[in-house]
Amino acid sequence: MRETEILVERARTGLREAFGDDDTDPVVALAPARVNLVGGHTDYNDGLCLPMAIDRHVAVAARPRDDDSIRVSSTDFDETATFSPADDPSGWVAYVAAVARVLREDGDVPGADLAIASNVPTGAGLSSSAALELAVGRVLVELAGAALAPKALALACWRAEREGVGVECGILDQFAVGLCEPDAALFLDCQTREYEHVPLAGDVGVLVVDTGVSHELADSGYNDRVRECEAAVTALRDATGTRVRSLRDVDIDVLETHADALGDVLYRRARHVVTENERVVVARDALKAGEFGRVGDAMLAGHESLRDDYEVSCPELDAAVELAAATEGVYGARMTGGGFGGSVVALVAGDAIERRAQTIRDAVADRVGPDARVFTGRPSGGVRLLGSE
Repeated sequence: MRETEILVERARTGLREAFGDDDTDPVVALAPARVNLVGGHTDYNDGLCLPMAIDRHVAVAARPRDDDSIRVSSTDFDETATFSPADDPSGWVAYVAAVARVLREDGDVPGADLAIASNVPTGAGLSSSAALELAVGRVLVELAGAALAPKALALACWRAEREGVGVECGILDQFAVGLCEPDAALFLDCQTREYEHVPLAGDVGVLVVDTGVSHELADSGYNDRVRECEAAVTALRDATGTRVRSLRDVDIDVLETHADALGDVLYRRARHVVTENERVVVARDALKAGEFGRVGDAMLAGHESLRDDYEVSCPELDAAVELAAATEGVYGARMTGGGFGGSVVALVAGDAIERRAQTIRDAVADRVGPDARVFTGRPSGGVRLLGSE
């Protein structure tokens, strides 16, 4: 039995065990994890990103209820919770409640029994939260008998994370989980919200090195970086006397000209965002051409910028990047996600991926830490109902 089939069966079984069996055939949605090849911390700055969904998933099985309550069970945490539209639960249940609340603002969403199963590591920077949001959102829309375009669902789940959970994130995670296609990356313009599927011109996969250092974006320095970028925008607007709405409106020449107006910290934060946008364009074009070495160079340069200018890395992430980059057959590597812990993604030729993974596994405990682990991933599609294309 394939891993996704096992995951779906866990969700179905969890629904029966938590809330009893009945004659209703449950609705099941699968939502993928994501890695971000290039474009770290650019999304909330109206910038450019190049994420890819991978074949790790959150599965949600759901049945309708006769009232407006939602009961939800996590097979991974062995926890069950019940909430009504007026409630404000905490922990992992907050993500479920936030999605239901946002969807109910725009239409009738029934009460439901939900069961969740996942093989996406939490706190690893692979967007387990967005995968949960999109899977929950997809089954609730289906139970309501409504139609919601993938982009609209992604935006609803983005609102849920910002308003209901308190992470001042951009649209990267929800768009990647909601809109990616198999065997392609997603070139995303966060200012216009336009996107392009970038087919991979060659056989490549990714290695993920989960450092074992968990992060929680709402409690980390993530929101601090959002505020620092906002402060840089204000300073550049005053210094230039022009309408600077975000760091997307700034090029490197303008930034260098007015560096003194920012001070060291804000200058380095802005420099990362401005140069990272340039790296995304380079990587997109290289992916299209099958020039994976150029993509790898952009990934490594992006990590150095995230480490030195943006200061969101940590020793374990740096060690994982160094280990992966020094492994023969790896094109490039960088931290993925918000940082302060989490995972590193490495781009590898598809026919060499298992060998390279084993090479890194053999060294990862000594080089990165005892809780680090390595797994492989293939480019995957976005959220879908079971049986849907």
